[in-house]
Amino acid sequence: MSFLQPAMLIALPLIALPIVIHLINQRRFQTVQWGAMQFLLAANRMSRGYARIRQWLILAARTLAVAALIFAISRPLSSGWLGVAGGGQVDTTIILLDRSPSMNQAGPGGLSKLEAGVAKLVDSLETLGGNRYLLIDSVNQKPVEFEKPSDLLQMPETRSVSASADLPALLEAADRYIRENRPSRAEVWMLSDVRRNDWKDDSGRWDAIRESLVELPQMVRFHLLAYPEIPAGNRSLAVTKVRRVADGDAANLLISLQIDQDENNAAVTTLPISLELNGARSVFNVELSGKGSELVEHPVTLDAGTSRGWGRVWLQADSSASDNEFYFVFDKEPPRKTLVVSDDPAKVRPVEFAAAISPEASVVCESVSITPDDLVSQDLENVSLIAWHVAIPREDEGLHAVLKAFVQRGGQLMFFPPASPTTAEFSGVSWGAWQEPQVVRVGSWVGDQDLLSRTRSGDALPVGELKVTRHCQLLGDYRSLAVLDGGAPLLARATTDRGSVFFCTTTTSAGDSSLATAGVVLYAMIQRAGEAGAKTLSST
Repeated sequence: MSFLQPAMLIALPLIALPIVIHLINQRRFQTVQWGAMQFLLAANRMSRGYARIRQWLILAARTLAVAALIFAISRPLSSGWLGVAGGGQVDTTIILLDRSPSMNQAGPGGLSKLEAGVAKLVDSLETLGGNRYLLIDSVNQKPVEFEKPSDLLQMPETRSVSASADLPALLEAADRYIRENRPSRAEVWMLSDVRRNDWKDDSGRWDAIRESLVELPQMVRFHLLAYPEIPAGNRSLAVTKVRRVADGDAANLLISLQIDQDENNAAVTTLPISLELNGARSVFNVELSGKGSELVEHPVTLDAGTSRGWGRVWLQADSSASDNEFYFVFDKEPPRKTLVVSDDPAKVRPVEFAAAISPEASVVCESVSITPDDLVSQDLENVSLIAWHVAIPREDEGLHAVLKAFVQRGGQLMFFPPASPTTAEFSGVSWGAWQEPQVVRVGSWVGDQDLLSRTRSGDALPVGELKVTRHCQLLGDYRSLAVLDGGAPLLARATTDRGSVFFCTTTTSAGDSSLATAGVVLYAMIQRAGEAGAKTLSST
């Protein structure tokens, strides 16, 4: 058995208080032999057994009353069959509502998934009953209390919106409320269509959420009301990338699209795509087959002098109108500025060169080598990437706060091991000791996403050809993007809410690795990190 207020159990010795009072009361009277009262004592001896039983029962009742009061204040919890049988109504019912566009898909009865789910949820809650009801929706992510289940049908927080959901954030909000308010019995109802992009199953937050919920002192029941079905014949459209490319005085807009469909149709279908760009409309065709098709960098000529603007693409109407239309904006691509921070500029020259060489004529790349003391005077609002080649600053140092604010803004930060690692950490990761094994190669790496993904032509980067002579241990919580033979990470990514923090466990020095001599992997790492940082500066 567990308790919500275990500190109150220190009052358990008070159970002996009625016994102590009884003993003190017995000591108040002194026995005096008085002849006239001897006949009364003789009569009392005849009923002494019943009197003692009565006294012990009264004393036990008083003791149990004090014990019951202490246990009630400490708020005991029962689990298993005892909690189900004697728990009564649920104290607090928390509803986590997915309001993403996919929940607006129409079902067989003509109602959307969200409308049908809310109606079924109301019926279930009215049947089960409860004392307190709270709604946490995917837009506000804050608890909203309502009086009775039927109120859900009229609340504006139960309407579909165009923004995607973040289910881990909803669970974190529910966990935070339970910890702060400590309800005796709580139930969490989740209404969702379990789309992967809303549940973010690859997020590092899930482990922390699971551990936090397990540590709760009370039992919390979870119910999932799922609508994973996808209506037949549905097609969805998404703009994956928009780039403005200058060509002399003219400019083109390169639009990349991803089109998915439910049916795996082997026949090739010509699908018209409508495009509106700064108010001007046009139509172009895309050939669709199988489960979907991808259109990469479809060129659209911009009017002379157009440097920024907006647009939208849309499909013909189908069973789900929420995923047929996509809006976007575009702007001149900002320069990819990289700051290489080191005490010895000569050692980080390969990183500086990799950041300065532009992958395309239309992209301006700039790389500046500075010392840690110079970082404070830099304007980081136009910086895409910081390559940090010195010791990690301690949390109480000003540089740590500067780097943290840079990452929170969406910037990219890549750490390289210093000559003398310290115990200081950033985003929960710190350096260990230098390791000098024999030459090792990369055993595995993530080749479908992140910094080491395949090229546009589909070719894999030559990561397996790298040779590493010295590498630094990595401590903390991180996700490995490349692993050396033996299990040590070569490239890792820390868990962050915004921006990205990478750790490369070796340097570009010839005595440490072949990153500089086989420069393709280093160039791809630096340029892709800089590109990700530049996206937070642009309007596309």
